[in-house]
Amino acid sequence: MTVLRPPASPVSRSVLVLGATAALGGLLFGFDIAIITGAGPFLLQHFRLGPLGLGWAFSSLLFGCVLGSAITGWIADHQGRRRPLLWVAVLFALTCAATGLAPTFTIFILARFAGGLAVGAISVLAPMYVSEISPAASRGRMGTLYQLAIVVGILVSYSVNYALIDIGPWNWRWMFLSGAIPSAFFWIMLWRAPDSPRFLVLAGREAEAGKVLERWLAPAEVAAELAQIRASVAHRSSGWVELRRPELRRPLGVGLALAILIQVSGINTIIDYAPQIFQSTGWSVNVALFSTFGIGVTNLVFTLVSFRVIDRRGRKPPYIVGSLGMGAALLGLMIAAATGHFRGGVVLALVFSYVALFSSCIGPVFWTLVPEIFPNRVRGEAMTVPVLAQWAANAVVVLLFPLAFQQIGKALTFGFLAAMALLQAWFTWRYVPETKGRSLEEIETLWASRP
Repeated sequence: MTVLRPPASPVSRSVLVLGATAALGGLLFGFDIAIITGAGPFLLQHFRLGPLGLGWAFSSLLFGCVLGSAITGWIADHQGRRRPLLWVAVLFALTCAATGLAPTFTIFILARFAGGLAVGAISVLAPMYVSEISPAASRGRMGTLYQLAIVVGILVSYSVNYALIDIGPWNWRWMFLSGAIPSAFFWIMLWRAPDSPRFLVLAGREAEAGKVLERWLAPAEVAAELAQIRASVAHRSSGWVELRRPELRRPLGVGLALAILIQVSGINTIIDYAPQIFQSTGWSVNVALFSTFGIGVTNLVFTLVSFRVIDRRGRKPPYIVGSLGMGAALLGLMIAAATGHFRGGVVLALVFSYVALFSSCIGPVFWTLVPEIFPNRVRGEAMTVPVLAQWAANAVVVLLFPLAFQQIGKALTFGFLAAMALLQAWFTWRYVPETKGRSLEEIETLWASRP
């Protein structure tokens, strides 16, 4: 019989340090995704871009994320979590420099695509590492560290954008070049971190895994944990062949659907194109960029709220509530556009509401839930499926949003996003299991018991 653990046990210092170190990858993720938000208006002028060109400037990184996430699962299952994270930190720094120094739009696109390889890799590796080093009772809060780091990265990028707006025609170049600084810090933090105990068991290095677990477990608990991990990986088969097993179809289907819905319900169109949305209300570029700072603060504050929600209320209820609320905010934007009331104050309030609901209910739960639902023996390959899908959906939505916003119209564009948010609420209610308080090994058996 499955035993649910108490949700509010304290997190040991060792787990917190390791989780925070991996979660710093989320800061690079958020920074690289959002830094182009402030650079966008200046890229339009510098490279003389139309709506589709602007879409390529924003989405080229995301198409790189598709490839990066596609190959990282295999790498993680053969090289571990820590070593690829070190490689990714170096790649982040190099691509930030290449993007900032790009002499032509073609080179800019190629540099952003290469940066996407790093972002795609971090989106697989960091939540996987956090999930695997966290005790069951605190895994939700630890997973929230990753989402918190993402929103801190977004806020930092907004701050950098606004600080550099008036330094001259090269302002957008310095925005991208500044990303090398957090990349170096991430590399330094990772240098002393161990690999996850679950990967070490997979690699046949149980003695090392035991030493890692001893950082936060008593000796008797270490033996029990190792036995549970050993049992869960005992029947591991090779790579993608394993994903075709019938018992993995349901978790893969749930992960895939959630990954697509989280993007087509619009979060990254709001994060990336906020200045353009605010400018369409009549605001100047300076006021629009300052307003994005408010989005970043809202994102951060409500991600902190999620710390108190995710291990108390679980994964499923917040996801449903958040999806319904996001749908309502997007319907408000649709009605405002359709009735001619698409004005600064109204749009700002609805956008802030949308971001608050996503940050407190959706983002942290997604990055906690998805790594949880896959068995230990195939987590690397299995994580590739939803992560690759969310990047592909993200890339397409971000590519087409400027074109849809200008040619199809604001009302229909926001109406589509609202419908996707409501679909996300229904799908979660119907198909997503509750994983609160369960060990990763218990969740694996939970799928087998579902009809």
